[in-house]
Amino acid sequence: MREYAKRNPVTFFFILTFVISWSGILIVASQTGIPATSKQFDKLLPVAMIPYLFGPSIAGFILLGITKGKKGFKDLLKKLMKWHLGTRLYLIAILTIPILSIISLFILNLFSEVYTPDIITTDDKTTLILSGLIYGIVGGGILEELGWSGFAMPKLREHYGVLKTGLIIGVFWGAWHFLPVIWGSGDSSGNLVLSKFLPGFFFHYAGLIPIRILIVWIYDKSNSLILPIIMHATGTASTFFIFNISEVGIPLFIYYFLLAIMLWLFIVLTRYKFGL
Repeated sequence: MREYAKRNPVTFFFILTFVISWSGILIVASQTGIPATSKQFDKLLPVAMIPYLFGPSIAGFILLGITKGKKGFKDLLKKLMKWHLGTRLYLIAILTIPILSIISLFILNLFSEVYTPDIITTDDKTTLILSGLIYGIVGGGILEELGWSGFAMPKLREHYGVLKTGLIIGVFWGAWHFLPVIWGSGDSSGNLVLSKFLPGFFFHYAGLIPIRILIVWIYDKSNSLILPIIMHATGTASTFFIFNISEVGIPLFIYYFLLAIMLWLFIVLTRYKFGL
């Protein structure tokens, strides 16, 4: 297995990431079934998500140790400590996805008030913002990007350009979300609710792939892990928390559809303007 990992490090990384990440959900799902009931999902989600969120970083650390040893960890630490990157790159990492989310909701809100974001409708705005940022920074940004950007991305960039690297990781990143989405798409009796399943399933491909391309691009411009962590964190915090909507089903699908279009248009613009 060690020799296979040395010969096929990226393939082994993806396999190991899925095995570790999905293990907690599969263990819990052996008792609840797939999908779980809404009550079971709310109760058991924190337990199932611990190995899920740690999967990419653990897999990345293991593969770094196998392929590069101590030098790999030193290089990773250097990229985590590289902060002086220029204001423009920080603004792109922080603002791109939130602004595209706001534009999408603004357009849709012209036709229906169901597209009013949670940050406006909720009474507890502080909790919403803090929970989004904490989950985005820790769960999404740090734990995921130590694997996706810390190991898989530089390995793939040895052979492929920014666009192809983003497409490859983006496809696996989207697939990685499949199990928790379908496990959490049940009603009170544990029956699959398509209105809960389809929007998330759609966005985890149509939306996450362009986001991953942007993350690869900003990593390529900086050779730092700080900006991928920030872009992932602000994307998660804005899309799924601060600028989320309370509706599911068709309204949520339409929101994700328009946001995905905005993200792909931004990719085209970035490719034309900066040679992505």
